Amino acid sequence: MTLKVASAQYPITEHASFSQWRTHIEKWVQQAVQQKAQVLVFPEYGAMELVSIFSAEIRANLRQQVQELDTLKADFCTVFEALAKQYQVTIVAPSLPVIEQNKAINRAFVFSAKGLVGFQDKLFMTRFENEEWGIQSGTKTLQVFEADWGNFGIQICYDVEFSVGSQLLSQAGAHVVFSPSCTETLRGATRVHVGARARALENQIYTIVSQTVGNALWSPAVDINYGFAACYCTPDKNLPQEGIIATLTPQKEDWLIAELDLTLLTLVRNDGQVFNFKDHQHVTTNLIENPIQIQRFLV
Repeated sequence: MTLKVASAQYPITEHASFSQWRTHIEKWVQQAVQQKAQVLVFPEYGAMELVSIFSAEIRANLRQQVQELDTLKADFCTVFEALAKQYQVTIVAPSLPVIEQNKAINRAFVFSAKGLVGFQDKLFMTRFENEEWGIQSGTKTLQVFEADWGNFGIQICYDVEFSVGSQLLSQAGAHVVFSPSCTETLRGATRVHVGARARALENQIYTIVSQTVGNALWSPAVDINYGFAACYCTPDKNLPQEGIIATLTPQKEDWLIAELDLTLLTLVRNDGQVFNFKDHQHVTTNLIENPIQIQRFLV
């Protein structure tokens, strides 16, 4: 079974209206579909560009802009649901701060030809999210998305820097982990990519990173962005020796297109040079408080 994935190096773009944003997003989706991509992955906080349609006062207020963005949640989902259905693809939408029980949560919605199939909330918060922005950890639940080609999970940015989420997702049957990310510097981007490569090695899976690029100086939340898209694997039989399937030049606005052979994961797990996934099962990892739960969604 093979899968063609598109991972976005996505710019935070200023828009005059919601309608203009919708046209912009559709062009991006069309570009990936034209390259035969089956799954499209947008980066963490890519939806923050919608703040550009608000007043200057709201743009400048970190906390208020999250509240205002939540009012666009239904329309945001309607756009991606329509695009996924129209183009018959699966889309991991750019993550969006949402309000749940008076908490601001960083959420990545997933859409397929069936419509909205589920979402993954970010579990681990960075200092900026915690101390300045007021974004909080979501419910300690990991979602497994079950598609006709295989299963996947999502680890949003900082989450992929910890082994627990990808390990539990892999144990639950995920073959691919998508990591939508938003980082300001080479250091931040490196932490995410090192984490993604480690998760691919530990669990003998594919990990795909999508990141924001370029500057949006009108936004105090995502004003500076540095990143690049990448697709990683375990360095084992019939797979790239360095565990790097593909990357793009940093800061370039584009889609990274990668074709993944999922049968190779089964081969290395059964007869690889090492048995990382099997041996990793002897390592018990979870949260001491609020153990992580697993849920499943049919894509």
